[in-house]
Amino acid sequence: MSAPATLAPDAAAAPAARRAGLNLAQRLRVESTPWLFLAPVGVVFVVLYVIPLVQSAYYSFTDANGYSPTEQWVGLHNYRALFRDSSMLSSLGFTLGYAVATTLVVTVLAIPLAVVLNREFAGKNLVRAVFFFPAVPSVAVLGLVWTFILNPLGSGVLNSVLHGLFDNTLARLCVVAVSVWAQTGWHAILYLAYLQTIPGDYYEAATIDGASGWRSFRSITLPLLMPAMTVSQLLLLTNGLKVYDLPFTLTKGGPGFATRPITQSLIERGIAQARIGEASALAVLFLLVVAAVVAGQMFLTRRLEGRYS
Repeated sequence: MSAPATLAPDAAAAPAARRAGLNLAQRLRVESTPWLFLAPVGVVFVVLYVIPLVQSAYYSFTDANGYSPTEQWVGLHNYRALFRDSSMLSSLGFTLGYAVATTLVVTVLAIPLAVVLNREFAGKNLVRAVFFFPAVPSVAVLGLVWTFILNPLGSGVLNSVLHGLFDNTLARLCVVAVSVWAQTGWHAILYLAYLQTIPGDYYEAATIDGASGWRSFRSITLPLLMPAMTVSQLLLLTNGLKVYDLPFTLTKGGPGFATRPITQSLIERGIAQARIGEASALAVLFLLVVAAVVAGQMFLTRRLEGRYS
């Protein structure tokens, strides 16, 4: 019975022994093989992300317009111009508000919905499919559909009720509401996947101890859902910060600049208006804002995970 125990160290040491018997060229070839598989991904990352990022950072200090073969160095002029532009500040404020609002509302709705969908009832799979369906079509398609429903003109299905879509606040609320409607089901399914990994013995023990349903949710379900919450909120926050298609198809960024996201401002200023320098400065500033927001969100969720673990 002792033979397997003596074979295990030998088996584990065999690859190291084989590597030791190779010459330098052979060892380099063996050790570099994994990096060869990563090379295509690295090339794509450098070409599509690193190089454009460096170019944008450079253009943000110039008066580049996309037409002139040369550009003049203007220093911080583009950055100062952004802070004096009320439309840019409005776009930034709407984007941050949209991202935070959708993250909070979807989280508050998706977790209870996942708890309900985790129970046994007739037609459970059909109900799950119904709630998941809004995540299947393109967000742009959903925006066009809801434009028909919420149009404040005579063609709108709810025009008599929502004639105030011309109002800035109501327009923002409508964009957030459509986004929440489209994303809640998908994130509920995400939480549902985590719920199904929680052993039922925990709830049985809590019931025997006399714990109420709310007590079981607060002490068992919610702590064990913290990893899922980290993933869900990160996805919601990043998607909310880079949103473009839903506000554009739903309101075209209006009324005025009330629902114009920062991505629309980037496209309009950089392409339509040929102000590459200012658009690059806006992109750099927005990158820093996104990094700060995501880092803060990750810090808070990790703290909560550590508290409940």
